Amino acid sequence: MKPSSAPPKRDAAPKRRAADVAYDAIEAMISTLQLEPGTPVVEADIVESTGLGRTPVREALLRMVSIGLIAQQPRRGLLVSHIDLAEHLDVIQTRRVLERLIASCAARRATAPQRQAIVRCAEKMVEAAARKHLDDYMLADHELDVVTHQASQNHSAVKSVAPLIVQCRRFWYAYQHEGEVSEGARAHMHLAQGIASEDETHALAGSDQLMHYLERFAQRIIDQ
Repeated sequence: MKPSSAPPKRDAAPKRRAADVAYDAIEAMISTLQLEPGTPVVEADIVESTGLGRTPVREALLRMVSIGLIAQQPRRGLLVSHIDLAEHLDVIQTRRVLERLIASCAARRATAPQRQAIVRCAEKMVEAAARKHLDDYMLADHELDVVTHQASQNHSAVKSVAPLIVQCRRFWYAYQHEGEVSEGARAHMHLAQGIASEDETHALAGSDQLMHYLERFAQRIIDQ
């Protein structure tokens, strides 16, 4: 009797590059103001705090320089870039175009589990806003971005929008006392419901609502 062949082994999920892990860790420090604007960025300190090697940390820092989150200054080394209030409106305008594209793609391409996950993340944002718990709100916001970006299957748009999202998140943390999180949560829920229902028009309206909210928030800060 011929022995049955063993089922083929599935390849394990690809391991994330250390440089990508380092990038995410540094990005979180900058966006949540653990590293404030103008703060020196010391490679050895990042290596110690992340537990990663010098090579991936250095690669991550160079990526940060290339997208403007970190500035490289002669004789002063690396510094966290300052928040430019006037330029921030341009950041939102650029993000608006990309977010509409991502919302449209996600509404058409998301899987059923992704649609469910997107709504759950938006629900977490609404709940956190009701409790006025900013950290939980921003965590759910990040989770929503991740699953929506995956659902869009538009890697070019996601790669382009990622640094703009960090800029917006950092701006929010810097001026959170001026924001109304419940309004932001409603806008995210509008977007999530559009994607979940496969309604591209609804999703685009939700994306526009969110960008209008961020723009009004920024303008209020600039006008002070």
